Amino acid sequence: MFEITLLRSASFVGMMMLCFNSSAQSYVTYNHDATKMNQITVQEIGVGGLTPALYYDVFHNSYQKSAARKNKLGFRSLAGVSSYQQVDVADSIKTYLTQRAEIEALNVADSQIDIAWLAEGNKITDKLTAFEANINRIVGAGGSLADKSRWEEYCNMYKTAIKVTQDAYMPNAQRKRQYLAIYADISQQNETLVSFLVQLSNKSKTSSLLAARLDRRSNVAAHALAAQERWRNAGRRNAGGNTGDEDNDDSENIVER
Repeated sequence: MFEITLLRSASFVGMMMLCFNSSAQSYVTYNHDATKMNQITVQEIGVGGLTPALYYDVFHNSYQKSAARKNKLGFRSLAGVSSYQQVDVADSIKTYLTQRAEIEALNVADSQIDIAWLAEGNKITDKLTAFEANINRIVGAGGSLADKSRWEEYCNMYKTAIKVTQDAYMPNAQRKRQYLAIYADISQQNETLVSFLVQLSNKSKTSSLLAARLDRRSNVAAHALAAQERWRNAGRRNAGGNTGDEDNDDSENIVER
């Protein structure tokens, strides 16, 4: 019973609100104001007159004279014509942007895939490996650790240049030019390093030859002294085997000579 009463009360309240809403809409819809309508009509399309006329004659005379001429319909027409003329411009801009987007998509794909390294990477890697091998020969050829460290800095510089070029955002044509420049520089420095190694090797060989020559001269003197000593010993033995004094004197004279 209570639920039925509550349902009836809710229905009654809903009907009352609907009646009030209909009454309010009827009031807003049918409450005609001619003064406001004339003002809006004059502003929008330039038709009609401003009322009350006495009020506008006294307080807004200049506005009353120019209001119909300055209506919004002319501005809307001009804006529509201008907008219609802009359709072709907008279409041309759209076409250009579409073509540019396609080109830029190709550029992005070209910059992200390192095709240049696939073409030039093997010979750069081989030349860099040969350069590192020559650097490791410096100490064995007679160079110092400082020399080896200086050339290792060159090698690290080239490795960094290769890594930066691989990570850079650039077209493959420009990337290939960078790789070729790096390869040419490595080749030039490798030739300079080979010349340096040849100089070190020649220096080491020259030092060895000079040392051998000095040793040989020392050995010649020793051999000469040894031969002279053997010659004297042989002379003494020969002198001791003879019986006469005259022969001894002759032997002594022969030994001294």
